[in-house]
Amino acid sequence: MAEVNYIVEALKFMVLGMGVVFLFLFLLVQVIKIQAWLIAKYFPETTPKAPATPVANTTEDENRRVAVIIAAVSEFRKNKS
Repeated sequence: MAEVNYIVEALKFMVLGMGVVFLFLFLLVQVIKIQAWLIAKYFPETTPKAPATPVANTTEDENRRVAVIIAAVSEFRKNKS
């Protein structure tokens, strides 16, 4: 009966398995790079239009925000206790 060195066989399987995983990951990265290149080539991003002049915050908007914040804090404190 032939003598089998299990350590050598285990190392062979380990190298084979790691090689397969490395090859798969390498191919996956290359496919994703090609996909990104194709998408950038055929579907380029459009530059966003400049926004219209922003509306200045009025004191009424500011007062509304303060009222909402005060109401939220008081509701939180009421529900917490």
